[in-house]
Amino acid sequence: MSTNWIEKAQRLGDGSIGGAMDHPSVPGRVVWHTTESGTGDDAFTSVAAHLIRVAAEPHLLYDPTTDRLGQYGPLKQSARALRNDGSTRTNRVGKVCIQIEVLGRAAKPFTKTWKPGPNYRAMMAAIRSWNIPDTFPAGRLATSGADATNRPRAVWMSKGGHYGHANIPGNDHWDPGSIDKAALFEAAPAGKPGTGTTPAKPVVDLSNLIAAARRDPGLPQGGTTHKPDVLVVEKALVAEGLLPAQWADGSFGSRTVEAYAALQRRYGFSGADANGIPGQTTLGKLGRQHGFTVKA
Repeated sequence: MSTNWIEKAQRLGDGSIGGAMDHPSVPGRVVWHTTESGTGDDAFTSVAAHLIRVAAEPHLLYDPTTDRLGQYGPLKQSARALRNDGSTRTNRVGKVCIQIEVLGRAAKPFTKTWKPGPNYRAMMAAIRSWNIPDTFPAGRLATSGADATNRPRAVWMSKGGHYGHANIPGNDHWDPGSIDKAALFEAAPAGKPGTGTTPAKPVVDLSNLIAAARRDPGLPQGGTTHKPDVLVVEKALVAEGLLPAQWADGSFGSRTVEAYAALQRRYGFSGADANGIPGQTTLGKLGRQHGFTVKA
C-alpha cells in the first residue's frame, strides 16, 4: 500500500505544498538535498520555518543527528525544492518525486556522522511503498561545487530510483555531497524491521471481492461479506484519492462501488465495464500499484 503521510513524522506547515504530477506514468523517484545549515532541534525549527517562508518546501525534512522527521505535504503530490528545467516542471516528474531536505552541509557528507533510527526507517519504508528501487540511476554524486555536472536529462525523465540534487537537470546545486549511497539503504533493510526479510504481500480473492460488491450494498449500513479482502482494496482506493478514508471499513457498499467504478474509468473502461464490480484486469493493476496479489 503506497504511503502518503508518514505516521511518525511531525506535520509542518498547512499540508499543502504542490499539486498533481505532470508525468505520472514515469517511475517514482527520490531527491536528496542538504539544507546547508547546522543540525539539532534549533536548526530544525529554523529551517522548517524558512522553507515555508521562501516557498521551497520539500516533502520531508530530516535531521540525521537526532532522527527527527517532519513532513510538509502528501508524497503523491509535488513539492517545491527543485528549479524547472526549461518548460519541464522538474518537481512534477514521475509517479511521485519525493524531496528530502537533510539538515547538514554538502561539504561534510551526513552519512559519516549520522545516527539513523526508527524515523529514518519509517521514511525509507514509505519510499519503498511507492516501488522506488534502491538505486541511483544517474550514477555518482558530486564531490564539490565544481563537480556538479552529472545531470543526464534522459535518465531523469525515464528512470525511477534515488537522485542527488546534483543530478537534476535545470538545477545548479551540488548537494547532498559525496554521501555513502549504499549506507542509505543498509540503514533501513527492506522488509520487516530487524529481519531483513521481505513481508508477504496481502492476497485478495477476486471471487470474494465480486461477491461482496454484489451483496454488501443491500446489507444494513456497514454490513460485510468478505471484510479482509475488501479492506485491502478499499485502502488502495483511498490511496488513489477515490474513496474517503472514513468509508474504508471492509464493507463493499455503494460508496466503494462508486469508487471502484471511478477506478475502472481511470483505467480506460466505460459503460457496463465500469460498473464498480471488480474484474481481473483492473484488480490486478491496482494490486501491482499498491502491493497486493490477486487470487483469481
